[in-house]
This record gives sequence, structure tokens and C-alpha cells, in this order.
Amino acid sequence: MKTSTPFDMTPLEVVEALDRHIIGQHKAKRAVAVALRNHLRRRKLSEAMQAEVAPKNILMIGPTGVGKTEIARRLAKLAQAPFLKVEATKFTEVGYVGRDVDSIVRDLVAASVAMVEEERKAAVADRAKAGAEAKLLDALLPGGSDEGRASMKQLLESGKLEDRIVEIEVQEAGGAPMMNLPGMEQMQEQLQQAFGQFMPKKRARRKLSVHEARRALMAEEADRLIDHDEVQRDAVWRAENAGIVFLDELDKVAGDSNTSGPDVSGEGVQRDLLPIVEGTTVQTRWGPVSTDHVLFIAAGAFTVSKPSDLIPELQGRFPVRVELEELSAVDLQRVLTQPEHALTKQYQALLAVDGTHLEWDETGVEAIAVAAEQVNRTVEDIGARRLHTVLETVLEDVAFGTSLGTVRIDAGYVQRKLGDLVEDEDLNRYVL
Repeated sequence: MKTSTPFDMTPLEVVEALDRHIIGQHKAKRAVAVALRNHLRRRKLSEAMQAEVAPKNILMIGPTGVGKTEIARRLAKLAQAPFLKVEATKFTEVGYVGRDVDSIVRDLVAASVAMVEEERKAAVADRAKAGAEAKLLDALLPGGSDEGRASMKQLLESGKLEDRIVEIEVQEAGGAPMMNLPGMEQMQEQLQQAFGQFMPKKRARRKLSVHEARRALMAEEADRLIDHDEVQRDAVWRAENAGIVFLDELDKVAGDSNTSGPDVSGEGVQRDLLPIVEGTTVQTRWGPVSTDHVLFIAAGAFTVSKPSDLIPELQGRFPVRVELEELSAVDLQRVLTQPEHALTKQYQALLAVDGTHLEWDETGVEAIAVAAEQVNRTVEDIGARRLHTVLETVLEDVAFGTSLGTVRIDAGYVQRKLGDLVEDEDLNRYVL
């Protein structure tokens, strides 16, 4: 079978990869798979055509806990693309105290810079390790003979010196932290860009174990070996051409025609978001960044409001609409067992650390799923997130103990632990 790199995966392969982590929601998976593939298709067109092809932004509609955020997050990971998750409710209309929407672009580029730096540092890891160990030898045996250094190097490589304390010179953290005030991000970045180059980097001598010193020296060596200008250029390009922004809780800023006066958290925020989603250029500490080809995936429950309550201009920027389905007891049972790192597997691994071996009987898994579905229906539907609470209640005694041997979780065990909680709506509001 052909193995695909993240950037040449077909839509079918993307859906299959998402299926390993997310249960159901096939329509949403198809939509994001096509959007990701179109990112690649556009980059293979002529430059003139590339400029004309706009991303087909997606609006995912569905209750909480059905997989909206996870689909977007997994998609970005598959694509190895810069990814940012933001909540629309964090922003306020221009002129009011709060975060400005331009911070979306700045945060996306920051994520892209961190991603590219990590890749570049991984590429020079061997050279960085060699440089770090050379400095460690200087600290362990200053002015030693070649024979002595060779002997010390052998001890260092064997791991016998990991706890020895050495004194090395390392770079201290930057100067005083900038003010963390809402709406001040752009001013802070401009100040850092203007004066950062004039601020000397302080160094200090510290006593560390060989293990800690190696890590600190490797980080410094890797940072010295990479070309930061190239990192920034590549990061800006990735953010502009492959960036993905997940805009959550869009329904919370849907306008209400019955309100009067300035709407700080509603229509005003939508109008501020509109240029970013339509395509604009934002000044950042890494230079101007265009959002013309950033993929925006918005999501919301839209239980009180509806997509048509958004301003028409913003509606038009999300041409692909997909509705996610509520999770049934059968779906919740699959969530518990089928994903690559399913919850039942996570609890098995966690408790095995303390000598407790969980055995999941099919009837027990089914009982947990049924209980979660029932509480969702009678109290508030929070989707698969309900499983965490039910599982914690079922496994409370097991998790409290250690070295319990084999513990089998079947339907009877689940019923004993949950008791009448699922039936008591007043209690499950607080307990489940």
C-alpha cells in the first residue's frame, strides 16, 4: 500500500486518518478533507490562478462534544499546518476594551514560527548535541589533556555522569515582561520589534546537573545553528498559504435584531472579523501577513441563534455548511473503544502504572454509554464529554487504590457504582 506524505493525501486518505480518532460525522470529515486537498491543489496552479482561488471556508453546526474541535485539530496535525483555535466570544468591537481580531493573525504566525523552528532544530539535533557535549567536556575537565578528555567523553557517553554538578554559562531569559493588557498586543509587538535588537542578551553562570546542562546547551546550540531569518520567511509563507484557523462559538456573536444600541460582543465583532476572513494584510512583528488564503473553519451549536442571524457578508464567507449529528448510545460506545487512543485504553494504561489491570467487559462499556446518553438527554447534551464524568464516577474507587490486580468492569459493576444517580435528575446535574 502506498504511503502518503501529509501534503499529498487524497480526501479519502484524510477521512480514513480522521476515522482513527473521531467517530462518525462523515459529512464534516468529507468537507474538511476536500478543503485540505484544495489547499494543495491551489499551490500547484500557476501564480496568476493561485491568486484568484479563494479558500472554501467551512461552518460546522452541531452541539458541543460531537467532534467539531477535534476534527479541525486533527486536520491541522495531518497537514502539518499552522493551526490556531480561538473563541469568537474573546473579541470585542473596535474601540472597546478587549482583544482585537488582528491578534488572530499574530497568534497564527507565532504558531507557525514555533512549528518551523522545531523542524529546523530537529534537523540540526546531532550537530547541536556534539557542540553541547564539547562544552560539557570543557566544564568537566577544563584544560585537560587529549587523553583525559577522551576518557571523560567515554564516561559522559556511558551516562555515568548524569547527576554530577557542573558550572556552565547560559543565556538568561529576556528582559522584563511586557504588559499583558487587552488590546495592547500590536503596540507591544511594535515596541519589541523596534527596540529588541538593541537589548543585549544577558548570560549568567549556573550550577546544573550534567543532564540539565546538556539540555540547556543543546537548546542554545540548536538556536545558534538555525537561520532565524529563513525560519521567519518560511513561517510567514506557511501561515499565509497553509494556515488553518478554527473559530469556535461563532453562534455566540450572532446578531440579535431585537437589540438596540452598540452591541460590543455581537454584530460589531462580526464586522471586525469580516476583513480577516475575507482577506486582508495584518502587520506583525514578522512583517506583513496576508489572510487571503488562510482556511477558516467556524463552529457553533446555533441552538438559540441560527446561521442566518449572522451578518450577510460573513455568511457569504462560509460557503460550505455541514451539520454534525448528536451522539447516540451506540456512537458513545464506539467512542469508548474504537479510536486509536480511546478512553477505555487510556484508563487501562493509567491504572496499569499502579499495578491495577482493568478488564472492560462489553456489557460494562455499553452500560456506561447508555448512562451517558441518558444524562445528556435529561440534563444537558454535552456529547462525548459526558463520558469523562461518567467514567470518573464509575472508576472512582479503582483509581483511588493501587495494586488491585485485575478489576473487571461489567454491567453489574457499572450499575453498582452509578446506583440511582442517572435516574435522579437533581443529583446528576452535579454528579454526572
